[in-house]
Amino acid sequence: MADEEPARAPDSKDRQQQSKALDKITDHVEERQLDSTRVQQAMASIAATSDADRDIQRLREKELAAVKIDPAHIDVIANELEIDRKIAERTLREHKGDAVAALRSFLT
Repeated sequence: MADEEPARAPDSKDRQQQSKALDKITDHVEERQLDSTRVQQAMASIAATSDADRDIQRLREKELAAVKIDPAHIDVIANELEIDRKIAERTLREHKGDAVAALRSFLT
């Protein structure tokens, strides 16, 4: 019986060390799970923001496409400023077909 008591003391120390090691492992796993949850939330937020930005851009493109412009104004702006016709058309649409305002935007 006397021999058994000293043997139990190391066992309890070993068990305490094992218990601490197990706690560290489970804490690490819980932190990883928490981190993955945060990452998933961040990705969902980014996706929602990206979708909202695309919707806003589509709406803006529809508004610009609805603006009536004179093809002669596109030619004048493109030729006088020596720029691409697409850029001239876009700028003219952004200024609601006002050729003078479009030209001024390039000069300022």
